Amino acid sequence: MKEINIVMVEPEIPQNTGNIARTCAATGARLHLVGPLGFEIDDKRLKRAGLDYWSLLDVTIYKNLDDFFDKNKGPFFYFSTKAKNCYTDITYPNGSYLVFGKETAGLDEQLLFENQEMAVRIPMVDEARSLNLSNSVAIAVYETLRQWNYPDLLCRGELRNYKYL
Repeated sequence: MKEINIVMVEPEIPQNTGNIARTCAATGARLHLVGPLGFEIDDKRLKRAGLDYWSLLDVTIYKNLDDFFDKNKGPFFYFSTKAKNCYTDITYPNGSYLVFGKETAGLDEQLLFENQEMAVRIPMVDEARSLNLSNSVAIAVYETLRQWNYPDLLCRGELRNYKYL
């Protein structure tokens, strides 16, 4: 079974985390929340954004980035507007960790400097500061799943109440 991991480092906005949790639940991705968090995990905005998908979610919470790295071995891919590599030029192996920074500052530049080959960017116009974090995660998850041919996902829907002949 293929495994994809979404890592949020110090997320600040509960609605973004809720949206990302819903994406993880719908795609079978594991969610890793690295503290300190900018909200309480029981925040009602977080729960509302994730709707009724919490039972489908595999989530782990870490004290800080050192705690996360001590417990996980990678491979790690660091998403940042400061990266030189395009996210579609990377091949994501099974067990990949897609790492995202907090909404206001992104990932630490030292971490990016030390991992330049594993740092990737989602293209956008020069004038735009960044995409919304939950949108960036969705783009990254679906690119990874596309490369893997969407394992374990239902790829075809079915009309159930077709009355419009």
